[in-house]
Amino acid sequence: MGIRLRGPSPLAMADTDLHTPVLLERCIELLAPALERPGAVLVDATLGLGGHAEAFLARFPDLHLVGLDRDTAALAHSEARLAAYSARTDLVHTVYDRIRPVLDELGIDEVAGVLFDLGVSSMQLDRDDRGFSYSRDAPLDMRMDASQGVTAAEILATADERELTRIFREYGEEKLAARYARRIVQHRQTAPLTTSRELVDLLQAATPAAQQRAGHPAKRVFQALRIEVNRELAALEAALPQALDALAVGGRIVVLAYQSLEDRIVKHELQGRARSTAPRGLPVELPQHRPELRLLVRGAELAPDEERARNPRAIPVRLRAAERLREAA
Repeated sequence: MGIRLRGPSPLAMADTDLHTPVLLERCIELLAPALERPGAVLVDATLGLGGHAEAFLARFPDLHLVGLDRDTAALAHSEARLAAYSARTDLVHTVYDRIRPVLDELGIDEVAGVLFDLGVSSMQLDRDDRGFSYSRDAPLDMRMDASQGVTAAEILATADERELTRIFREYGEEKLAARYARRIVQHRQTAPLTTSRELVDLLQAATPAAQQRAGHPAKRVFQALRIEVNRELAALEAALPQALDALAVGGRIVVLAYQSLEDRIVKHELQGRARSTAPRGLPVELPQHRPELRLLVRGAELAPDEERARNPRAIPVRLRAAERLREAA
């Protein structure tokens, strides 16, 4: 279980100003009908720099917010940003696949809303020492929680060629996965890869010229390594059922995903619970077979053109949302 953080660094507040929450007004619009209830609790499962959280706390004066993040630096930033609302917040250092244990410890049975803003945060991308970005030279770390776990450099140094191929293909959907894995294993026989620049140079050298024109060769490999380091897809698969089960009837969930692998998991979970489970041929649909959820948007909703032009981080976003109709059978 995590801890509630205190005492952010003086640099925290300056950095929070750089964060522009994606689809902020749309998230508020979708969650508002649930959050206007007296005593409503919102779980921000990916607190980050607190941009979404601050807007919700300001807009709904009776709202209590539970904010989760595995990144202690991000939590410190958010605590400073949300200091004016400290009486209505619980900020917890944990991975979002522990939503239910966190709520149990806080004595909260059910919540009115849940927000997931998935992927790497703006602070993690912008910090030169984190190694998330292929455009910045930094140690190959990529841990969202820098206090524990293996780094990207350790994975590159220890995983065999077959495992590296699987990671790049499964998590990066990289067509040249086997080629890149082979080059990495060959390279580490003489020297380990320790910085993002070293990995980018290796990938560029291993990429045929014709395929380099299709996009930066490091983009999908860096995504794959980040997902592997942080077990992002496994955490999301575990977190979504907990979040949906924690919703009160009438409660709502909004999920912002930024790549197809995440969005596929979200789509499967929400659509599965939005369908009737009645066996074929049953003359009457029994209450326990009725859909648990009502989808609030058709398919995956994109950011409007104006926001995409203003905030490049909104370009890949896919929003899905649902409302809880009934208790589970």
